[in-house]
Amino acid sequence: MTCPICSEDTVQKYRPFCSRRCADIDLARWMNGAYSVPSQREEEGDVTDDDGPLPH
Repeated sequence: MTCPICSEDTVQKYRPFCSRRCADIDLARWMNGAYSVPSQREEEGDVTDDDGPLPH
C-alpha cells in the first residue's frame, strides 16, 4: 500500500500514510474543506414560497 499523499510505502504506525507529516497534511486538507462533496440541495435563499415545504 502506498501513501495517498506522497506515494511512498506506508508505515504501520501511520497507516494509510507513511509518516506523521503526511497524516497532518491530510487532516489539514479535511479541515480546510479541500475534500468536500458538492451538495445537490438548494440554498435557503433560492427557495420561493410557491415551492412548498422542504422535505425532511
